[in-house]
This record gives sequence, C-alpha cells and structure tokens, in this order.
Amino acid sequence: MGNRLTKVYTRTGDQGSTGMADGSRRPKNDPRVHCMGEIDELNTCIGMSLSLLEDGSIQQLLFAVQHDLFDIGAELCQPGKQLITSDYVDSLEASADDFNAGLSDLKEFILPGGSQTVASLQLARAVCRRVERALVTLAETEAQNPFTCQYINRLSDLLFILARAQSQAEGGGEVYWNSKYSRLNRGD
Repeated sequence: MGNRLTKVYTRTGDQGSTGMADGSRRPKNDPRVHCMGEIDELNTCIGMSLSLLEDGSIQQLLFAVQHDLFDIGAELCQPGKQLITSDYVDSLEASADDFNAGLSDLKEFILPGGSQTVASLQLARAVCRRVERALVTLAETEAQNPFTCQYINRLSDLLFILARAQSQAEGGGEVYWNSKYSRLNRGD
C-alpha cells in the first residue's frame, strides 16, 4: 500500500476537486468520483447489515463482498486498472444459487421490510441498483472494466436473495405487493 495519511483532513479538496490514485485530480462531481462515492455508500449499507447479523454464512459472504467493493473503489480511483474478473462474478452467482436453493419460488413482488436486518439488506440492494446506474452512466463517457458492472448487477440480485434467506431464517413471512391495498385501506 502506498503512503498513508497521518491526518484525515488534507485541505486539498477544499476547492472542489479530489485526488485520484494515479496522481490526477478530478472535480468532486465527476462521474467517476460519483461512482466512488456510490460504492462507499453501498459498502456502508452492507456494514450496517453486518452489524445486525449473527455469525453465519451470510455474514461471512458479506464481509468478503466488502473487500470486493474496495477493489472496485481501487479500480475507479485508478482509471484503466482492472481488479474485478469473471471469477468474482462467478463466485457471486454460485453464492446466489446456494442461498436461493432453499427458498420458495417467487411468484409475487415482495415489499421491502420485515425485521431491521432484512430491511437493511433490502436497503443495500436498492443502493446497489443505484451504483449500477452510476456505472452505466460512467461507461457512456469512459472505458471501464466490464466485469465490474456485471459484479454489481449480480450483487444486487444476491442481496435480494440474502434478504429473503434472512427473513426465512428469522421465521418471518414476506409481505407481497397488492396494487389494490392502498385504495382499499384509504376508502377510495
């Protein structure tokens, strides 16, 4: 690892730019910098979920995902660097298949919620989808590793599956979307 900061604040970003790992500076509203922030937020959401989970396979998997997200941040911070490979994507797919195997078939849309843990996994899933949209926007103007967007796409699916698996492990039921529910309960 390169130089480490001895202070958290550097004052180098006070004028609205941020330093990249390659030594260049970019505006803080640059699409690449925006993606870096989105990855950070996703990693934080996963950290929140981890704080609510008991030791177990979901916790171990999410801890590994956090490290992968730092790899993605490193890619974004160093344009042209590629750390995410097809193996990362394949690993997420295998995990999704493993956790999904024990779940009932999905025939309806599920409302996000349930326990605090399940809701936090659903929040991470929604943030993950936003990360994906930001990466697609970035790809319109700058070349990027195609496996990174694939990884994020699979991760959002995995987070959805993990939320279902956690709900099942807690003995909680899933609440299915009913388009007529709000009208029925308002008296319209």
